[in-house]
This record gives sequence, C-alpha cells and structure tokens, in this order.
Amino acid sequence: MPLLNPKSLPAIQSAIKDMDLDGWLLFDFHGLNPVATGMIGLEGLLSRRIFVLVGREGAPIAITHAIEQGPWKHWPAEWGKQTYSSWRTLEEQLGALVKGKRVAMEYSPGDAVPYLDRIPAGVLEMVKAAGAKVVTSGELVSRFYAAWTQTHIDAHRRAASAIAQIAKDAMNVAGKRAKGGAPMAEHEIAKWIMDRFAEGKLVADHGPIVAAGANAANPHYHPSASSPRLVNKGDILLIDLFAREASEPSVWADQTWMASLGAPSERALTVWTTIRDARDAAIALVQERVKKGAEVRGGEVDDACRAVIDKAGFGKYFTHRTGHSIDQRDLHGSGPHIDNLETREERKLIPGVAFSVEPGIYIPGEIGMRTEVNMYLSNGLAIVTPEIYQQDLIIAE
Repeated sequence: MPLLNPKSLPAIQSAIKDMDLDGWLLFDFHGLNPVATGMIGLEGLLSRRIFVLVGREGAPIAITHAIEQGPWKHWPAEWGKQTYSSWRTLEEQLGALVKGKRVAMEYSPGDAVPYLDRIPAGVLEMVKAAGAKVVTSGELVSRFYAAWTQTHIDAHRRAASAIAQIAKDAMNVAGKRAKGGAPMAEHEIAKWIMDRFAEGKLVADHGPIVAAGANAANPHYHPSASSPRLVNKGDILLIDLFAREASEPSVWADQTWMASLGAPSERALTVWTTIRDARDAAIALVQERVKKGAEVRGGEVDDACRAVIDKAGFGKYFTHRTGHSIDQRDLHGSGPHIDNLETREERKLIPGVAFSVEPGIYIPGEIGMRTEVNMYLSNGLAIVTPEIYQQDLIIAE
C-alpha cells in the first residue's frame, strides 16, 4: 500500500497544518525522487512528470500525463486527478494548484542534506514561477516516509540478532583457521557470510566489507578474489555486514564488528577504546534527550561522538559522518542522518526514525577500526540493536 492513502491522509494533513503549510507538493520524473514514488506508490511505466498536491484539507490532487494513466489505477476515486499532454497545460494546471500557496517539497536549502534534495533546480523554478513559496519537506519526510512501523521494528530486531551472531561466528572461524595454519582470505570470509545469509533467509544487495590490517583503513574497502589478502594470526579484522529479511515488509540491519586474531597491540586497544567510547557518547546523548522528552538533532549527536575522537588525538582520521538514516526502504535512507561533517543535518530525531551510529578511525597504511550499531526511537525510548553490542575487542583464536 502506498504511504499516502485514505487512512494516512488525516495525519499527514494534520502535520501540514502544524507546520503552517498549505500543502506538500510531491514531484517525480523517471524515479528521481524516491520519497514521491514511495508516498504515491504507483506501479507501471512512468516516463513523464507527475505532481501530487496534498493540501491541508480536502482530497489530494494529482497532475498526470495523458498517456500514462495505467499506473494510477489504484488512485482513490474520490481524490482529484488531472491530465495533461503539453507543457503549456502542465504549467497552467500547476499554477492553478499552487499559486499563492506555501508548499513543502523534497528540497534542502544549499543542498545541506543531499539525501533530501531530490527536486531539480528547474522544477523548483517552475513551481516558484507558478506563484508558490517552496520550503523543505524534511520534517514530513522524517514522519511519513522514513519512520518505521512496529512491523518494521520486529523485522529489524530479528535481522539484527541474526547478523550479529553471523559476524561473531565469522571471526571465530577466521581465528581458528589462522591459528591452524590455513588462513582464509578476506573474500572467502565474505562468501562464508553471504552463505549464512542465504541459510537464514536474509538478503543483501552486495557482500560485506571484510578487511584485515591496513586494508581496514579504507572505509569502503571491498575484498576481491582477484587480489586476495589472507587473514593471518596477529591481524586486526573488520567485518561490516548488512542484511534484511527476504520476506516483506523488512528493513535493514547494519553492523560493524572488530577482532584481533591473537593478542592485540597497545595501539590497537587504544584505537578500539576511542571509537567505542565515541559510539557510547552518541548513544548516551540520544537516550538522555529522548528520556527527558527534549529535542535532539542528528548534527548534535555527530558532534558529541566526534568530540571524543578529537580529544584522543585521532580527529583527522575520522573522515565520515557518525551515522546514516535507515528508512523503510533504504539502508542509506532519507530520514535524519547523524551528521555535522559531510552535511548540515538539522532535522530532529523523532519517534519512528532509525539510524546507524558508526564512528571510525582510519590511519592509512597502519590500521582502521569502526564500530557500528543501529538505533530507533519508539514509545519514548531510544533502542540500540543488536541487543548485546560489542564492548571489548574480540580475541579470535
């Protein structure tokens, strides 16, 4: 069912009123805007521009192309639908719909949050020329596109538990093989993990990151059979794995685990302790604010996490945001991110949203470490998954 439907409409319109808007103007062309496609939920060939205005009251109104009516077959009969063929008619219909109105669109001023900035500049110009004032739909996206339902939460918790066990088992297998003198290559461990996913009816769009030693200093490293790297005794091993249940509806679980194949060095322990404490500082800020009913924004959480790493002297080696949104559809979603480095994330963390917390330290040619958990907000709580997450560096041998 599309996220915009007769049952959800009253809540959406209530939010539009609360934000002092006249409407939420959804636009898509060729799938450029996943928020619009998810909200409207059309099926079939769509190769022309579409608009849908959800006003603060009354029925939503769609502007559709005359030759693409099939995808609209489930559009409620009591809702409005106009058709156009020429650009002149499209602009006339749009003007009649939005002139003098304050509307929200998937637009991020200054491209502050690219995951939210989905409307082409020319379309914004068209809407403004039609007489509308355009503001960001960020809060609406968080509430109605990104937020999880209880069904999503249940599916996520099952996936989170499963992949946590797979990660720990993979590290134990790697440790035993290295100790026994028959070490596995990084890509072989990745395949071992994917085989466990298949057995557990979990799916992923690509394999996990399995990185040993200095390879883990590349945050987006991927193991390859064409350049195999054995995971040997004494190595530090990073495993970043992500999956969702094969059956729908499901949402992603995303974790990173760290191990030492044998006794770790003092340097490794220092790096591990730093990222763990940074992660826990981020978690603590979210949980404390949520418990008090106080606002907390993604950028603030990033700052709290980053401050721990800066204080330890590793700040220049933490080169990415603290976390990404995990929405109903995407692993790197359109909800609020935990970020004040790469983007200016000022959206509030509100009930229903979910995200990763994953600080890392990456020292080229030497060592890379990351720890990652997920969090979601529900019923006045900020919950961490997996339920038991890593506190100490795993010693795999």
